[in-house]
Amino acid sequence: MLATRNAGKIAELRRILSGFDVVGLEEFPSIGEVAETGVTFEENALLKAHAVAKGSGLPAVADDSGLCVDVLNGMPGVFSARWAGNHGDDRANLDLLLAQISDVPAERLGAHFACAAALALPSGEQRVVEGTLPGRLVMTPRGSNGFGYDPIFVPDGDERTTAEMSAEEKDAISHRGRAFRGLAPIVREVLGS
Repeated sequence: MLATRNAGKIAELRRILSGFDVVGLEEFPSIGEVAETGVTFEENALLKAHAVAKGSGLPAVADDSGLCVDVLNGMPGVFSARWAGNHGDDRANLDLLLAQISDVPAERLGAHFACAAALALPSGEQRVVEGTLPGRLVMTPRGSNGFGYDPIFVPDGDERTTAEMSAEEKDAISHRGRAFRGLAPIVREVLGS
């Protein structure tokens, strides 16, 4: 059970966690949205995973992730999906971030994506794995793949934004891919599969 209704994230995690039956929250309409009240990615991932494990009676996997910009002291961070106010308004979030860094020289636009992936069992047992992807920002969005801040994020060692990469290329290096690939053996161990 994956604790999200985000279609982009579900598709990405189905690719990353091949071999597992990944089911999103759309299969459990009685489970409401979980408030992300934590101040770290780990806290928010655990809040969601525990709420869904309790509500479904099944093991649940959740993540919290976001973009951390050096000159903004790590923000938008846990507020990445709602940086402009409305949760999930990718265009507004991107536009606001670009406005906030518009006067920052290119050499100071370091950033990284961060992800905490959590497994929670109905018994209360939990595990968390974190992943990061270092890089830099560009001021002009490029590419149409991915979602969120992908059009302005260039991973270290590449010249393309993550939105210019194929899904497979992005999955191989992404913060979410790293976190969930680290969590996969733990899921197998805990579930005995």
